[in-house]
Amino acid sequence: MLDLSVVIPLLNEEESLPELAAWIDRVAQAHQYSYEIIFVDDGSTDDSWDVIQKLRSANPNIKGIKFQRNYGKSAALNEGFKATNGYVVITMDADLQDSPDEIPELMHMIREEKFNLVSGWKKKRFDNRITKNLPSKFFNGVTSRMSGIKLHDFNCGLKAYNYKVVKSVEIYGEMHRYIPVLAKNAGFKKIGEKVVQHQARKYGVSKFGWNRFVNGFLDLLTVQFIGQFAKRPMHFFGLLGAFLFFIGFIFVSYMVICKLIWWDAYGIVNRPPFYISLTLILMGTMFFLSGYLAELIVRNAPERNHYYIDEKLGL
Repeated sequence: MLDLSVVIPLLNEEESLPELAAWIDRVAQAHQYSYEIIFVDDGSTDDSWDVIQKLRSANPNIKGIKFQRNYGKSAALNEGFKATNGYVVITMDADLQDSPDEIPELMHMIREEKFNLVSGWKKKRFDNRITKNLPSKFFNGVTSRMSGIKLHDFNCGLKAYNYKVVKSVEIYGEMHRYIPVLAKNAGFKKIGEKVVQHQARKYGVSKFGWNRFVNGFLDLLTVQFIGQFAKRPMHFFGLLGAFLFFIGFIFVSYMVICKLIWWDAYGIVNRPPFYISLTLILMGTMFFLSGYLAELIVRNAPERNHYYIDEKLGL
């Protein structure tokens, strides 16, 4: 097993790749790491892939994966993680805003301090304060509170992992922002943070978009739900359905009793509470049936008994 795997997803970063590859190589050589660099070209339309091929011919430690079209950062990381052979896996962006000089300390935290995952924290940023910094602080605060993971910068591209983490989590959609949450759901509890240097962009343009905050919040809800109820959906839908059904049934029963005792001249069906109760009963039934169907799907899914095993002894 290699000491280090560096996974770098990229999109149209041809100018920065030679400098980044040389920088990582210098750090690895200085600390005598056995290493590999895995560039994942996420459907670039410039000459990024040609540059990767030239770098590979000059340095056999460099490897490349090329997507036929743009699939997103999560897909790039997921494929990169599958290809890694290092004990410590480090991810960083290709735009030179992440410094490879952080690698030795990140490796120390994984190998010596036994962290499962270490996330970078760009405490001092060179991004636009209004369009990126303030929204990022809000996003990170909400994510930290909802997930219970005390990190300042969930979306920092510079992260270090024990190899068990990258082989256990599956990243899809836009879940790359929530790898720490996915790791926690998989049973990796020792998640740390390190203040890292953030550098101004030297080449290219930012791929930032405002829609990532809306999508990010929805993805967070998805991650939280899957982490808790992926293998027992009836515990969520069934409980919610039973609660709504019970409330509706209580209201209807109360109105029927009132009708029988006081013979209400207005009747039951002429009162708004009757329709509210009926709606609650129908919603409760639908939620319960949804949980039942979800439970049938889970029971018949091929990965229903997939668990994260840490170690085996005598087997």
